[in-house]
Amino acid sequence: MSIAAVTEEWTQEWASQARCSSQDPDALFVRGKAQHDAKAVCKACPVLAQCLAEALDNRTEFGVWGGMTERERRALLRRRPDITSWKTALRAGMASHPTH
Repeated sequence: MSIAAVTEEWTQEWASQARCSSQDPDALFVRGKAQHDAKAVCKACPVLAQCLAEALDNRTEFGVWGGMTERERRALLRRRPDITSWKTALRAGMASHPTH
């Protein structure tokens, strides 16, 4: 797959393509051990990076987004304070690591 094709896969209208879009949204806003089940929904999601970028760029505090809990996202933000746009960073990462 070319870099252009990977870049085209990034969509602004990602939410309707998410694996969780047809599930109960409350299932992603859980605490403790239940977060493991919520994260499992994200594993094969075609828009995982877009979802994660949205949560990181907006400093979303609650729920599982992009396969990460709020604690995991906070830790990532602390480790990488240099990234000002997660959308740009994750999109560039997708382009530099084509899947095919």
